[in-house]
Amino acid sequence: MVSAPDTLDREEGYAKGLRNRHVQMIAMGGAIGVGLFLGAGGRMAQSGPALVVSYALCGIAAFFVMRALGELVLYRPVAGSFVEYSREFIGPWAGFAAGWLYFLNWAGSGIAEITAAGIYIGKWFPDFPQWVTALICLAVLLAVNLLSVKLFGELEFWFAVIKVLAIVTFLFVGLALVVTGAEVGGTTAGPHNLVDHGGFTPNGLPVVLMSMQGVMFAYASMEMAGIAAGETEDPAKVMPRAINGVVWRIAVFYIGSVLLLAMVLPWTSYSGEQSPFVTVFSSIGIPWAGDVMNFVVLTAALSSCNSGLYATGRILRSLGQRGEAPAFTERMNARQAPFGAVLFTGAVFLIGVLLNYVVPKDAFDIATSIASLGVIATWAALLIAQTRLRKRAERGELTRPSYRMPGSPYTNWIVVAFLLLIVVLAAFSDELAVRASFYAVPVVVLALFVGWRLVGRSRSSIAEERAGQSEA
Repeated sequence: MVSAPDTLDREEGYAKGLRNRHVQMIAMGGAIGVGLFLGAGGRMAQSGPALVVSYALCGIAAFFVMRALGELVLYRPVAGSFVEYSREFIGPWAGFAAGWLYFLNWAGSGIAEITAAGIYIGKWFPDFPQWVTALICLAVLLAVNLLSVKLFGELEFWFAVIKVLAIVTFLFVGLALVVTGAEVGGTTAGPHNLVDHGGFTPNGLPVVLMSMQGVMFAYASMEMAGIAAGETEDPAKVMPRAINGVVWRIAVFYIGSVLLLAMVLPWTSYSGEQSPFVTVFSSIGIPWAGDVMNFVVLTAALSSCNSGLYATGRILRSLGQRGEAPAFTERMNARQAPFGAVLFTGAVFLIGVLLNYVVPKDAFDIATSIASLGVIATWAALLIAQTRLRKRAERGELTRPSYRMPGSPYTNWIVVAFLLLIVVLAAFSDELAVRASFYAVPVVVLALFVGWRLVGRSRSSIAEERAGQSEA
């Protein structure tokens, strides 16, 4: 049998600064984002109560993706995460594509989130320039990511605590309102709201299916726990716990919250202009609900940016070490942080803040929608890599971990087909931003093909250099 390949060169310099509680909360924080706090309202207004079906289907897919990631991580914990797994089990080109697609995802998301942070703070300080608050937030998060991974873990831990407390509070309040049949906003809370007001699918099943791309984007960041594996103490013990927790987080936080939202108020009460949680709390006469939820959503936006800087820093460094990204992205600072890659991502976020003056809202939504392609591609790469790991284990080429993907390889291909279906459905959406993501697929594929050919020479020179070092 062949053991996991030597990763000393690629992993040298990283500190094992993340502990069990950090990884648990990084995984939990990844499961609760702005996609739920903000996006659920607009999607509920479009799909009706049947939105819970979209969250359930995408949640099942997310669970299998996390289990596939878990098996890969237990085989070999590495900070490059799925980029390294794609490269090893699919091919060098797959590692290159997975890395840059993931960067595309975080670049689009980060630009949206850092701008959103400025908007949220503007609620309290309307006379303060939005771009200044966005820059301050970006500067603080850059400092956190450049100082140490432990500081990142601590900040993300408390970000996640705030988000979890907000969701738990809503779950208790919402359940109490439904069980007691309380009057909320002039209507009675209860299961009847799932079928009243036009039925469970008031606008038809196709609309529900179209909502899955947005819902899938809401589940993005769950894979953060896998990226953190390379800097985790005792990953063999910590990672299965973090990944197993995804099951109940999906069921309770996402599906449970959306189900309660649909029962507390009629689906017609929600809109994309306001967080659905603010809508509920405002409807029961809590005057300060808007400020509290604005703080929570601000926390979610900052958490997303924080995670994006962390994740892309590790991914870009992995690419840079192989000549597949600018050379400075592989540089580490004295505090064992990949400062070159983090600053590269920060520069992209900064460009987004500056462009916010001239980029119309529709164009901004298009960028975010296209970014979701990175999420789908990343998840598909993980599923395919796990099937290759399983085949190599069957041939006796490596030892398969005891923590395994359930139902593999059948579940792998079912989920991959589901992900492809989401991409195809985007072509039939009424929203320009969603349709644009479908038509952007050939453009992205062409860009990756050209990029892979261009980095070929750089990869060859690095390979020759390493070969010379090995002989020496």
